[in-house]
Amino acid sequence: MDMSAARDDGGAGGARERLVVIGGDAAGMSAASQARRMRGPDEWEIVAFERGHFTSYSACGIPYWVGGDVADRDELIARTPEEHRARGIDLRMRTEITEIDTARQRVRARDADTGAESWTAYDGLVVATGARPVRPDMPGADATGVHGVQTLDDGQALLDTLARTRGRRAVVVGAGYIGVEMAEAMINRGYEVTVVNRGSEPMSTLDPDMGRLVHRAMEGLGITMVDDAEVTKILTGDDGRVRAVATQDAEFPADVVILGIGVRPETTLAAAAGLPLGAHGGILTDLAMRVRGHENIWAGGDCVEVLDLVSGQERYIPLGTHANKHGQVIGTNAGGGYATFPGVVGTAVSKVCDLEIARTGLREKDARRAGLAFESVTVESTSRAGYYPGANPMTVKMLAERRTGRLLGVQIVGREGAAKRVDIAAVALTAGMTVDRMTALDLGYAPPFSPVWDPVLVAARKAARAVERHR
Repeated sequence: MDMSAARDDGGAGGARERLVVIGGDAAGMSAASQARRMRGPDEWEIVAFERGHFTSYSACGIPYWVGGDVADRDELIARTPEEHRARGIDLRMRTEITEIDTARQRVRARDADTGAESWTAYDGLVVATGARPVRPDMPGADATGVHGVQTLDDGQALLDTLARTRGRRAVVVGAGYIGVEMAEAMINRGYEVTVVNRGSEPMSTLDPDMGRLVHRAMEGLGITMVDDAEVTKILTGDDGRVRAVATQDAEFPADVVILGIGVRPETTLAAAAGLPLGAHGGILTDLAMRVRGHENIWAGGDCVEVLDLVSGQERYIPLGTHANKHGQVIGTNAGGGYATFPGVVGTAVSKVCDLEIARTGLREKDARRAGLAFESVTVESTSRAGYYPGANPMTVKMLAERRTGRLLGVQIVGREGAAKRVDIAAVALTAGMTVDRMTALDLGYAPPFSPVWDPVLVAARKAARAVERHR
């Protein structure tokens, strides 16, 4: 089709300025909503495109919906398309943007149901295309019964498959956040679960010694852990459905396969349009979330790279917390205000059944890559005073820069009450505190909540001594 003759839906230079938003989830709709608050409909038209069936939902909640902890899909939806439209946003669902023409300031859209295409001009553009699950390039990766889980549509497709599947064997490929959370979801559904992981331990976002604690706990939950194993193909039956996952050394029977290998930034459109991409494949922006070299284009959410405040390097960290903040910054700036997103320290928490996992800052290999010399300490403690009922064990690992004592990172693995303690370290990292200074933090104490010395402060005290010995 000759798109030069296709309909151009108004645009730049018209009576009203137009903001076009690509992507209807956290970053995109936060940006659209904030821009609408900044400027009224008489002066600022906002058009948003979403290729799926849902908007403004919690992707992080999908494993808990699949596992049955969240009873209804709609509980994950913060705002429906109808609610966005009622707030003055022209939201077009099931419509995919297939091209960004930066020279003529327009985007090409395709209606997923009819195939009709049209151009829409813009004065300002927000790229919030999110991320896509990594699908291995191997035989059987697209077979019936193989699922990636990134969007609400993905979650619904998986549940539909489970409803049609008689067998109760699930294989999860990958053991990062998505992998371990989906392993829990399938355990909760009564499946026999095998996790195949190419790393030496699960949770590569942790150091291997902390990942080993996760490995042991997952095995204790009845999950079969297969580490140091690369999946080579997914085997199917005569009906085209998955029947097993194969590595170089073994086969693991499967009635459903879930890909938990991770995600990559969805930047196909951005790359084709010549927008700058970083080493991790994400779009590069300035502190105002404006795409570098493009005055009227912003980007946010899982398609961008962010500044690591600890290492000073660009990283790719796809999290809903960041995406919503990006959207607020973008909407404020697109609407004529001023806001910045200074960066992150890399805080994340997760769980597998009753095991809690948390990290912030740098791992050992991150610190080495950044050229930092460091001391590493590990302590065992409890979530409450040891004599108080319900005290649970936890392990805290802490990294501090040699000579200066600056906190570099913290990892925590434990039971109830462990994970959110990482927020203490996240604040300390953001403030640039030393581990010695951390030992004086005035944290809340009572036996039902903490030992006299909180586990994070015990680790800080041990790290401070290690730094002092090597000065």
